[in-house]
Amino acid sequence: MNAVLKQDDGRLYAAHRKVYPREVAGRFQRLRLASTVVLLGLFYAVPWLQWRGHQAVLFDLPARKFYIFGLTFFPQDFFLLAWLLIIAALSLFFFTAIAGRLWCGYACPQTVWTGVFVWMERITEGSRQQRMKLDAAPWSAGKLARKAAKQLLWVTFAVATGVTFVGYFTAIRTLSGFDLHGWEAFWIVFYGFATYGNAGHLREQVCKYMCPYARFQGAMFDRNTLVISYDAARGDPRGARSKRVDPRKQGLGDCVDCTVCVQACPTGIDIRNGLQLECIACAACIDACDDVMDRLQYPRGLIRYSTQNAMDGRKTHVVRLRTLIYGALLLALTIGFGVAVHERPLLVLDVMRDRNALFRVTDMGNIENVYTIRLVNKDSAPHTVRLAVDGLAAAVLEGDRSVYVVDPESVLSATVRIHVPPQRISGGRDIVIRAQSTDERIDAKSKARFIGPAS
Repeated sequence: MNAVLKQDDGRLYAAHRKVYPREVAGRFQRLRLASTVVLLGLFYAVPWLQWRGHQAVLFDLPARKFYIFGLTFFPQDFFLLAWLLIIAALSLFFFTAIAGRLWCGYACPQTVWTGVFVWMERITEGSRQQRMKLDAAPWSAGKLARKAAKQLLWVTFAVATGVTFVGYFTAIRTLSGFDLHGWEAFWIVFYGFATYGNAGHLREQVCKYMCPYARFQGAMFDRNTLVISYDAARGDPRGARSKRVDPRKQGLGDCVDCTVCVQACPTGIDIRNGLQLECIACAACIDACDDVMDRLQYPRGLIRYSTQNAMDGRKTHVVRLRTLIYGALLLALTIGFGVAVHERPLLVLDVMRDRNALFRVTDMGNIENVYTIRLVNKDSAPHTVRLAVDGLAAAVLEGDRSVYVVDPESVLSATVRIHVPPQRISGGRDIVIRAQSTDERIDAKSKARFIGPAS
């Protein structure tokens, strides 16, 4: 660990030592590369997609409209966002219980962006050994040029990331023309700086010291969870050996103590010391060790994905109580979310009674209440509706027009009056105001209270 207690020299913490991850190749690194390409491709490409005249994904906060691939959501649909976040959290619990920190190793934004920044560092400063020598060397024109090239790539990529992030909240085509307002410029700088700092400089320190997931993951692990494990029974005792001599005759295991697994680790830990909270399950150590085993003509898997039960020679149980509970809840919530989105009303009617007066008596002697109505059209087509009132005999609803045309993805507000003969009302009465489209496809309702004089 980079921060450990120091008792021998009187210092409380050791200074941070930069981690220089070694570049490795293998099946898991190819999988991580594919994941990075797909996720970053989606992040940078989706804001540029158009769908039915709108940006495909746009969270228009000033207009209080959220466009997601043809669906328009209003603040009234906020509960769906909370629902979706619960599904995401439960998915994290479910997959962590089964296969450990797959999210951290393959999909976490910190991991994905750090991988890109490390790649840019490699192409400007060279391999692990070259980077270490460059940092240790005194400043020169060559070192300055390499460092400047790296910083240029980092800053350019960070700015592009900030612009893309803001492009999910402001139409990105306007941002590309540098038509920026104050808050847009602020968030571009803020998010770009956060990307630059977290992925370029902090890197593994975010995972080790700032991310809360590393702290509570242990509560979701058990002996059947798939984690990266070092096979100590096979690998120990460790040590160098000659290819001409059987290591068993030398009393050695398969681990040659080359420390390639440590050099490949992006957080700088030694997986041979057991599972640690700093491990992000990226499997770089597995690919590095497999490469060494291939060259020594030893079987692969000295470091591998496994469970504690499997390492102890016991049976692994993938289906167990916690995975059943997580899986059942996740399935139910996902199905419910899909139904809720599909069945959500395209026209919503909100009614607010005028509280300035309980009621008024008209010139005709009728009892009148005044209401403010809001018609929210979530559809991509306009709707023409008529208003009516139910639940109160002889009640008449009057507005400034006979029908109301609600434009696509918009909100219409209007004031209406409901009056009733005095002999038909005594005290308060619950009523229902209806907004029915002229083609009778949509019928929105909202409850209200009609107040009359007490008898």
